Amino acid sequence: MKLINKNVDYAARALLVMSKTGGVFISARDIAAAQKIPYHFLRRVLQPLIKNGIVASVEGTKGGFKLLVDPAKLSILKLISIYNGKFQLSECMFRGKPCSNRRTCVLRKEVVKIENDFAERLGKLTISKLLQK
Repeated sequence: MKLINKNVDYAARALLVMSKTGGVFISARDIAAAQKIPYHFLRRVLQPLIKNGIVASVEGTKGGFKLLVDPAKLSILKLISIYNGKFQLSECMFRGKPCSNRRTCVLRKEVVKIENDFAERLGKLTISKLLQK
């Protein structure tokens, strides 16, 4: 399982470019060129961001894409959830049903702590913080 797959990586990189435009629309070709992302792949990656109200899209010669949310409030955890669903290390499933040992399992308790710590750190890692690197 990859949490930071190409979709998340390319989305974060595109959002970094959009964060620097000052609210002006930028073409997908310009974003792709700036980040060396395949243009057609980028177009597909941007669609879930539009659907989730993170990015606006306008067609035409003066159109393109722009960021709608504050980069300081847009976390990598949010991007992971958009492209991969809820972050979870362990499902504790057995043959398609929840494991009967879930409540008392010491391994699960430790894994849940790790999940929570990891999710907290990813939740604090924002596009704005990446811009400062």
